[in-house]
Amino acid sequence: MTELRLATVDDDLMLEQWRHVHNVVVPVAAMSPADARERLGRYRLENAYAGDVLVGCSTVRPPAGAGGVATVIARVLPGFRRRGFGTAVYKHALAHARVLGAGVIETCVLAVNEDGLRFAVRRGFTEIDRYVLDGERDEWVDLRLPPDGTGH
Repeated sequence: MTELRLATVDDDLMLEQWRHVHNVVVPVAAMSPADARERLGRYRLENAYAGDVLVGCSTVRPPAGAGGVATVIARVLPGFRRRGFGTAVYKHALAHARVLGAGVIETCVLAVNEDGLRFAVRRGFTEIDRYVLDGERDEWVDLRLPPDGTGH
């Protein structure tokens, strides 16, 4: 695997790169620049680069609620999957959620994204909910690591 560099989104170019990966991986939930900027204000967004080539991104929603539930989402562009990039992006995001004090780790995946669902299950996540957002038709799956799960 080419050396992976993970960088926190901190300028407009990086935010546009993050938005690009998000929109390619989750086209049914494509974000406008304003949507992405709003996310940047609430969550930790990072980009993943193999050398200088953008290969993926992540989102960490900080712990909230009674159990300190954090959401960790790793995305890799289709042409770069199955090379270990997703695992590296995920592990980095998971570690950040743990540093923030997360007691519970969740993720969400578009139901038709079979690669994403398999990826999450292989890391110990189990399905806790399936739903369709109001006014939408695409199904989403929420998954959670068990309390003693390492999220390998």
